[in-house]
Amino acid sequence: MAIGSSAMCGTFKREILAGIHFWTAHTRTGSSAISADTFKIAMFTNSASIDADTTGYTTSNEVSGTGYSAGGATLGSVTLGLADNSSSVPTAFLDFADTTFSSSTISNARGALIYNSTLSTAGTGSTTNHAADPAVAVINFGGDKSSSSGDFTIQYPANDANNAIIRIS
Repeated sequence: MAIGSSAMCGTFKREILAGIHFWTAHTRTGSSAISADTFKIAMFTNSASIDADTTGYTTSNEVSGTGYSAGGATLGSVTLGLADNSSSVPTAFLDFADTTFSSSTISNARGALIYNSTLSTAGTGSTTNHAADPAVAVINFGGDKSSSSGDFTIQYPANDANNAIIRIS
């Protein structure tokens, strides 16, 4: 199998409408504060079977190496935005600080999965269930990427309505 094209996972679309994922901390009127969930990015070889139908994080065919731990890295500096895209359609979008695996030796990273690590056990018993470590988006790097005793950095595209890594229009 191979990593599918870059896409937002189908189950994530349903889960955001159900209010399962919290990208930022917030407070509802009359309620206590709700903390932001922890979202991570894990990298995989081309043997991984991850695509838009992926429901949750798995260690199967995850990369390994010096400076990389199973489960990947936490996404930092989450920024939410809303603007019209180039077709004048209001688009919500997310951006993160670039992710760096410092002084790493990583081979054959073909793609990555963004997932919610706060929800480490499956949510069941409601009208909207979710997998353990529910999947958010698959990123295909377009070819194998490696590092040798150096930084491996995932750079996210421009934080705007036309380019951000996660967009809802």
